[in-house]
Parts: sequence; structure tokens; C-alpha cells
Amino acid sequence: MFFVDPLETAGLGNRSYLAGGRHSALVVDPPRDIDRVIAAAARRGVRIALVVETHLHNDYVTGGLDLARATGAQYLVPAAAPVSFDRVPVADGDTTPVDEGLTLRAMATPGHTPHHTSYVLEEDGRAVAAFTGGSLLIGSVGRPDLVEPRLTAALARAQHASAHRLADELDDAVPVLPTHGFGSFCSSAQADGNTTTIGAERARNDALVKDVDTFVAELLAGLDDVPAYYAHMGPANAAGPRPLDLTPPAPADAEQIARRLAAGEWVVDLRSRVAFAEGHVAGSFNFEGEGQLATYLAWLIPWGRPVTLLASSATDVAHAQRELARVGIGRPVAAATGDPRSWVRTAEELRSFRRSDFAGLAAARERDDRPVVLDVRRDTERRAGAIVGSVHIPVHELPKRLDEVPDGVVWVHCAGGMRAAIAASLLDATGREVVAVDDGFGAAEAAGLTLSDPAVDAPDGDTGTAPATA
Repeated sequence: MFFVDPLETAGLGNRSYLAGGRHSALVVDPPRDIDRVIAAAARRGVRIALVVETHLHNDYVTGGLDLARATGAQYLVPAAAPVSFDRVPVADGDTTPVDEGLTLRAMATPGHTPHHTSYVLEEDGRAVAAFTGGSLLIGSVGRPDLVEPRLTAALARAQHASAHRLADELDDAVPVLPTHGFGSFCSSAQADGNTTTIGAERARNDALVKDVDTFVAELLAGLDDVPAYYAHMGPANAAGPRPLDLTPPAPADAEQIARRLAAGEWVVDLRSRVAFAEGHVAGSFNFEGEGQLATYLAWLIPWGRPVTLLASSATDVAHAQRELARVGIGRPVAAATGDPRSWVRTAEELRSFRRSDFAGLAAARERDDRPVVLDVRRDTERRAGAIVGSVHIPVHELPKRLDEVPDGVVWVHCAGGMRAAIAASLLDATGREVVAVDDGFGAAEAAGLTLSDPAVDAPDGDTGTAPATA
């Protein structure tokens, strides 16, 4: 008998897998924090014999090298992946024993990267699971544009061919177990469901139901912006990440927080957007500890800038530190917890700003307050509908475009409230008067706000980019 246990990294929208038999197991695309993997193997009572990478990851720092060294496992990496450490190079068709009756077979599936490799787990010669990494996903495929712009079109065609190879060589009942597709920007679209099979994908996946030209054209047309920190993930994984340091950061008092802000460092408040709006350290930024903390903080922060974390508890700091380490943000330089009033010096007060909903925004417009409406969603979201007269600056572009926000009270919105809170904190840190719209965009029209097609009505220079709910 074999088992497959998914290991969720929800904040990044990825899955790793622990799979094996009675005695030995393999780990596919392990997360940076390998203690979770080792604990999962201990619960199963198995030895980790193989650590396997489907490709050099662009969206997180792998724990593969660290895990292999810690457990003595073989480290399987596609032979064509340009790495600078010792590993077992894997080529198409290579097989490796896992446990009694269990074998892992490598299958070249280029597309997400040129060297991408899927792995088929076979029990007594019969395929029982396909670990497809960033190749065939649930209802979609991995993005082909993260390696080199000149390769994008060719890799999109390779994705189509790789999906067909998987469908042609594997039975309909074989489970498809991808790494991406659960919120990761490495996916060309988000997963429709949590599980799938070769047969289910054969019936619905665009790569399998559309001809190659149509598939490629639609895939390329739908690609989103690439998070800025992705540029640092591939090189880090190719070099071989250092062991993870999750020791607690040094405590920071009010004086030190003030000095770090004055030095241009980032002070990040992890509390809820409600708590942050009610009272926060002037100049600090709000990235809620729950949700997509790592993705958006890593996307917006100048790379390498020191980070101080503010939170309600040490547990919240530890959780955030783990999340940020997964995307290569090193150990925070300091942290403070407890009552926010202790984070400011005696003569200073906490800063605050208003929160509202789309009904509140509609009422402000009716009062002729002439509020500035700032839409921080991405382009594809805005194309589906936008508030007439709103200014569009995607949240990941806002730090460099703050001077483009018109004068006046700024009502900032996104699709659900999280990104609006980030944007409001960025504006508030510059002294602007802001109102964070904490509401789902579906309520905008019901509140009486007129929506338009931005292709017709958006102001000149309106730029921006994938469906999101935050």
C-alpha cells in the first residue's frame, strides 16, 4: 500500500507532497520550513529517502537542499536545471526505487520552465499518482513567462505538448498532484477545486481541449503581472539556499522603532486592518499576518530592506517570520508585541484613519465631497468593471507612483479589503488623508456607484493586471 499526504503552504498557494510506503517516502517540491515535512514523516513513521524537485521555483525558496542534508536523502533535481550544488541529476525516463513495490519515474514536461520534470509514482508497475509541479494543474497549467521573455511563446507551446503527453501516457484514474494552482502567481489560473485526475483534466483543461494555437493565444493574453520578488527566487534556488533561521528577532522598544523608521527601514504592522486603522505607529505599513502576507510584502518592499515586525503576540511574529522566510525575506531585525501604545514614544500619539464601505463612498459622492477614488486592483480585475472616475494604480505599483494620486481625501478600494488596507497604510505613511473601503467589490454597483468599461472610460495612462478576492 502507498500513501500521498499533501503539505499545504496556503499563504503562497502551493502544495508539497509526502508520499511513500510502509518504510520509506519521498518529498516533492518541499517548502522552505522543513520542520513541517520532518514532522509529517515522523507521524507516518517513515524515513525520507528521496527529495524531489520538479523545477527551479520562481515563487518560493525551496527547502529541498536543506531537507536532503538533514535526512540523508537523495536529492533529485532535473539534470538541465542550472544549479551549483551536488544533486542527483534526473532525466526523462529515469526510475528510482522508493519502497517495496514503489518506484518513481521521471517524465520530462517542459513548459513552466525548459527543464520542468513531472514524476509518476508507480506501484508494481502501475501508475498511481502524477506529481506535475507547474505543468498540468487543476483546470489550467503553470505560467510559461517566468524564465525569459524570449522563451515565453515557445514554452507555452511546450506546455500544451507536455499536458498531452501526460494525458496520453497515463490512465484517466491517475490522480494529478500539482505544486501550483492554489493561489500561486506561478499558475496561469487558479484551481477550480482541490483534487483532479487525468480523466477530469482531459475533459476540461484548456491545454487538452483546445488546439495549440488557440491555447497559446489565450494563455499569453491572460498572463498577469509577475511579483517583483520572483526575480530573486530562481537565483537563490540555483545557488542552494542556506539553512533556515527561525530564532526570534530582537525586541524593539519605541525609541528603536522610531530610529528604524527615520532610517527608512520598513516597520510592518501585522494586526488586522480594523485594528491598524484604529491606531498605529505613524509611518508603519499594514500587512495582515493572515492571508497573503508573504506575497504582497515581498512584492512591495525594496529587496533587502530591513524589516521590523509589530504584532499582538510573539506567536503572530513567529508565524509571519516563517511566512516571510519562505520567500527569501531574512530574519526580521526586530519585533515588538503587546499594546500599540507602547510602540510610540511618550510625547507621540498613534495615528488612525477611517474605514467605510461602498455605500459610504456613494454617500460621500452624493455630498459632493469630491473624494478621490483609488482602485488598487490588477488590470484583469479592472477590465471586468470599474467605478467611473476612479484612478487606477495597482497596489504593487503604488510605492513608486504615490505622486500620481490626486490631491484630496483618498477612498481606496480593491476587491475585498486586504489590498486596500495595504494601500491606505502606504498613503497614510506619507501624511495623506485616506478612507479604506473594506468591502467586496460586488457591493459597489448595489450601492449606486456607476461601473464602466475602463477600456472606454478609464483615464489616460491607466495601467495595471488577475482575478483576486482580497
